Amino acid sequence: MRESKTDRTFNIFNFVFLTIVALLVIYPLVFVLSASFSNPQYVVSGEMWLWPKDITLDAYEKVFKNKDIINGFVNTLKYTVFGTILNVIMTILAAYPLSRRDLKGRGLIMAFIVFTIFFSGGLIPTYLLIHDLGMLNTFWVMVIPNAVAVWNIIIMRTFFQAIPHELEESAKIDGCGNFRILWSIVLPLSFPVIAVMVLFYSVGHWNSYFQALIYLQDQDKFPLQLILRQILIQGQTDDMIKATSESFLAQQLSVEGLKYAVLIVANLPMLMLYPFLQRYFVKGVMIGSLKG
Repeated sequence: MRESKTDRTFNIFNFVFLTIVALLVIYPLVFVLSASFSNPQYVVSGEMWLWPKDITLDAYEKVFKNKDIINGFVNTLKYTVFGTILNVIMTILAAYPLSRRDLKGRGLIMAFIVFTIFFSGGLIPTYLLIHDLGMLNTFWVMVIPNAVAVWNIIIMRTFFQAIPHELEESAKIDGCGNFRILWSIVLPLSFPVIAVMVLFYSVGHWNSYFQALIYLQDQDKFPLQLILRQILIQGQTDDMIKATSESFLAQQLSVEGLKYAVLIVANLPMLMLYPFLQRYFVKGVMIGSLKG
């Protein structure tokens, strides 16, 4: 089938437009990566605009020598791993029963769950609840309050509903119970949506800082993003830069290089995780959001 002139024009326009969008997205990433390896003097002066100039690892040395950053990295890793595991388990246990046709009142239960998307108690009642539960300034305050997301329950429930009901009926005939059906039949067929949930929840935990800002007091419990916030916004770099031995200009240059290095260190784990889950991403989201 020959391509019409209109189709050819559209394809050219589409290619050019998407190329521009891709460059706009990729350039900041390349710039930050290059700036983290470049001499800060060239970054500040604007001479470095794409590729590294006068490559140096001084910023990374200061990052990995700082105990607060290393401790924040470890804390964030703990919050992300444990929190994501809890999130996925809770989402599965909520979504699977709601996807079953034989669950009485599932529509009413789902209405109550969806209601929480639009209405919540607010920050102050939530803080008082966390305080009364004794979770302030603890590990649990970073994982339990957000143990499940309603939108993700909807996505996973809809995915489960797309699985042929006959498979469950056959398993029941063979004597399988609900948990055996879930473990042996439903979950093996649901890997795409589970991968999407892992990506959603892990990125959320990794980038979370507001909860820590509200509920944590001890700095040794701070996640990496809160440490990064202190460096980028509050400028707390005294532990990494000695004011007595460096001039003001040298301090400013060191801070500039440090910012880019910390950004790379903070985002690298998620950038490494995404390629492994990307092939399941579109499939899981589309099936879980369009059906039902």
